[in-house]
Amino acid sequence: MNIHSKSKWPANFLSNFASHSFIIDGVECSSMEGFLQSLKEKDPAIQIEIYKLTGIEAKRRGEAYNETWKREQKLWWQGKKFDRYGDEYQKLLDRAFEKLAKNEDFQKALLATEGKWLTHSIGKKDKKDTVLTIEEFCCSRLVKIRKKLLTEH
Repeated sequence: MNIHSKSKWPANFLSNFASHSFIIDGVECSSMEGFLQSLKEKDPAIQIEIYKLTGIEAKRRGEAYNETWKREQKLWWQGKKFDRYGDEYQKLLDRAFEKLAKNEDFQKALLATEGKWLTHSIGKKDKKDTVLTIEEFCCSRLVKIRKKLLTEH
């Protein structure tokens, strides 16, 4: 099943573009895309503007910071710097997806993928080019969360 905003349900509801709000570290994010794109900007005041966005609007806003973060391989959350290749960054992603997984619409969509292989055809594989690789998205997060949800239901 290809996770993409233009796919049919449930795949489109699992896209980072989907408007699923969640709260992480006391911050309400309007979508996973808004959260991920906000990590590219180190100024917390500007991050606030970005994590309130959804879909293509969030992606386009974050593109303004691509050159800097890709050169430095550093990302930011609430004034703290994260090494793109570090364990602390992976833990931040885990926490964000765990919070997203509390959203009931997201849960329903993810549970509806039971038995399906999850892919992300437009995703990237190289960490230096993206804040969330296909592996980090589908296998390291979605599949693990789905497994946990299935054991709880």
